[in-house]
Amino acid sequence: MNAFDVDVALRPDSAAVTVTVRGELDLATCPRVVRATETIPLEGRTLTLELSAVTFMDPSGLNMLLGLRERARAEGGALYLAGVPDQARTVLDLTGTGDLFPLRP
Repeated sequence: MNAFDVDVALRPDSAAVTVTVRGELDLATCPRVVRATETIPLEGRTLTLELSAVTFMDPSGLNMLLGLRERARAEGGALYLAGVPDQARTVLDLTGTGDLFPLRP
């Protein structure tokens, strides 16, 4: 397993929360991302996951993204993905879920 880290940057005067994820998104690491994002009240904010430093994503990562998307929508916000690496994009494309996640550059 590669090193894993989650950075959370919240700009209180902004309508956005950005979470930067590094390493692998798999069964062992996804709970860390969920725990990090659970501490952030979205309250209509946009949640952006910056994934450019993700080295691998398995179905657990996809399931986590779907859960975060539902949470964001339930709290009046939205989930965006940024910097999606090719391997993760392939997972989204193969499962037909890519259109569920708006992309940011």
